[in-house]
Amino acid sequence: MAKKAEQQMVDCLIAGGGYVGLSTAVAIKASAPHMNVVLVDAAPADALSKDERASAIAAAAGRMLDRIGIWDELLDHAQPINEMIVTDSRTQDPVRPVFLTFGEVPEECETPAGEPFAHMVPNKKLVGALRKRAEELGMRLIHGDTVARFEMDDTVSRVHLGSGEMIETKLLIAADGVRSSLREQAGIRTVSWDYEQMGIVTTVAHERPHHGRAEEHFLPGGPFATLPLPVNEKGEHRSSLVWTEPTAKAKRLMAADEFTFELELETRFGHKLGEISVAGPRKAFPLGLTLARDFVRPRFALVGDAAHGIHPIAGQGLNLGFKDAAALAQVVVETNRLGLDIGAMTALERYERWRRFDTVQMGVVTDVLNRLFSNDIGPLRTIRTIGLGLVDRMPRLKDAFIAQAAGKAGGNPALLNGEAI
Repeated sequence: MAKKAEQQMVDCLIAGGGYVGLSTAVAIKASAPHMNVVLVDAAPADALSKDERASAIAAAAGRMLDRIGIWDELLDHAQPINEMIVTDSRTQDPVRPVFLTFGEVPEECETPAGEPFAHMVPNKKLVGALRKRAEELGMRLIHGDTVARFEMDDTVSRVHLGSGEMIETKLLIAADGVRSSLREQAGIRTVSWDYEQMGIVTTVAHERPHHGRAEEHFLPGGPFATLPLPVNEKGEHRSSLVWTEPTAKAKRLMAADEFTFELELETRFGHKLGEISVAGPRKAFPLGLTLARDFVRPRFALVGDAAHGIHPIAGQGLNLGFKDAAALAQVVVETNRLGLDIGAMTALERYERWRRFDTVQMGVVTDVLNRLFSNDIGPLRTIRTIGLGLVDRMPRLKDAFIAQAAGKAGGNPALLNGEAI
């Protein structure tokens, strides 16, 4: 027999307790404490406590996290990315010429002088800070449960949890990942394809310090990115690795013994930071493009990977999700303040218009970049070399690229500008 839900209807129910789901919930609740927000997470409360990976948080996303009250806590564990260099070479090339460099966020973005365009933040610290903030705000967090199904009518969405509980909500927000079951239940179709590549993620320890420099090497098999991490408690210098290879080769690398894997890693990483070693578990995931045809339905909205899954070549996947969170929170809070229905299509279509173009644009850009750079075709290699060199020598164009990487390219929701809703 199904358990009886609380009698009052909640304002928002978020399905998915990852970074985007949590940040959406916290952004709404922190901006409108009177609203009743519930978050349902399939994972147990301690599921991410052993996650040793880190994520690149763009400057604009950092401002949002500061506004909702967790950034200062995260900065104690974060590593600023002070510089980014881009190369285009073959794996066996003894020298990799630098064709493009990024540094501080340009002044026209109205940021403090010398602000890094991104920080590397440990995943477990990020999710821990978001959960702690949600609890401080008095939000109900339901761990180890799922949204099994839901029905919508003119006034509410009736959400049935796997545990048997039923909750009525004015707005159901799906943040349940790129293979979102709620998106499918809502009848929202996607445009998607497989890149026949996999991304290998791990942590690398190295002899010399990285000085906050990130590197992205465009190799024939796909981009090979190293991102700086803080020195750990053992005093080790470390970097996070995102290594793209064709699927068959990636599977062979994942199955290889530690010696073989490190040998392959060394041919790509090089010796600029001295001796290297793998300092964390290897994980691999398939790469593809997934774009939802619609972001909303009556009383239903998609955020994060449920709305869009893109190639990690530009490192913008999570930051796109933070933009979703900031935009949807602003629409919900402002609609509520006007005394209007937050689940009505007139409100939700504003969110969709705000986010759809930016998302499709980034999806197209990452798709083109991956197809352009993940090969060893001579004429394309020449075009790439000339193009990267021109960007590096054109300050205005280069500043536009940095602003985009920092998440400050214009038209941002208030939270991403560090402003209250």
